[in-house]
Amino acid sequence: MQLEEKIWFWTLLVIPVILLLFLILQFWKYKTQQKFADKALLKKLSPNRSLFKSVLKILVLCMAFACIAIALVNPKIGTKFETVKREGVDIVFAVDVSKSMLAEDIAPNRLEKSKQLVTQIINNLASDRIGIIAYAGKAFPQLPITTDYAAAKMFLQSMNTDMLSSQGTAINEAINLAKTYYDDDDQTNRILIIISDGEDHGNDASRVAEEAAEAGIRIFTIGVGSTSGGPIPEKRNGIILNYKKDNTGETVITRLDETTLKNIADQANGQYINGNNTSKVVEEIKDLLIKMDKKEFEAKQFADFESQFQWFLAAAILLLFLDIFLLDRKTAWLKRLNLFNENF
Repeated sequence: MQLEEKIWFWTLLVIPVILLLFLILQFWKYKTQQKFADKALLKKLSPNRSLFKSVLKILVLCMAFACIAIALVNPKIGTKFETVKREGVDIVFAVDVSKSMLAEDIAPNRLEKSKQLVTQIINNLASDRIGIIAYAGKAFPQLPITTDYAAAKMFLQSMNTDMLSSQGTAINEAINLAKTYYDDDDQTNRILIIISDGEDHGNDASRVAEEAAEAGIRIFTIGVGSTSGGPIPEKRNGIILNYKKDNTGETVITRLDETTLKNIADQANGQYINGNNTSKVVEEIKDLLIKMDKKEFEAKQFADFESQFQWFLAAAILLLFLDIFLLDRKTAWLKRLNLFNENF
């Protein structure tokens, strides 16, 4: 789907203005009527009053404005696929979502910084295919290899430290899972980018990285956090309640383990990059990808898009018709239904 004129979404601001004016009008009418007469007398003088009918009219009007706004945006739906040839590299991002990634020794925290890094790298890709893995105590396939960068960024933003119940940092499982992402036996341009603080990777990580290198996968590691480290906050509704403590009651300090990340990268013919400077990380990844041979592959994408504004415009006209010709007058069928509790 495409949205042709997104600027027209601003017209939706008319709706809260209409609702606010309606509330002000109702309050003014209530106060004025109270000064004029008591409730019993008002009921005799105006037996057909109906607050429900007024609310219904304003809701219909708001829905009509919403439909007009969407019609002006002109959403388009893809109707025809075409196969295009691209050249690129297969890149899998393995993002650490263990609890230590909540440490705020790098703003806003390690996990959010990791998301920013991956997002900026994706924004600077041209025709490479990408996939995403989340891992903590286990590895979880978040997104298979695709050329849909928008979907990748959407899945990336949904990642959090609660998505995997088992804690720890099973980088070996993430590497093994990444092997299943590369579906082309002839593809030699296989890249795995691991974003982590490097803690608790275990002894198998280097061995598994070496096995990945034998399978033609180059591993680049990006370290997030600081070597001085920081505590792991425990929050509720965004408010820090406490910091994680060990069995002795001491506050746990989690630190960036660059040595482990460097060893993993060295075993898989890759490179370690410190992730504190986002622009520097993006430039280094771009330089690395430029030097690599690109492989041609086929990808499907939408070629033709059809406008859908007419459906929303028709809905707006129908709602306005309903408001003007039905809700503003007493029709026979409305009398029989007596929706508004009127005494005819």
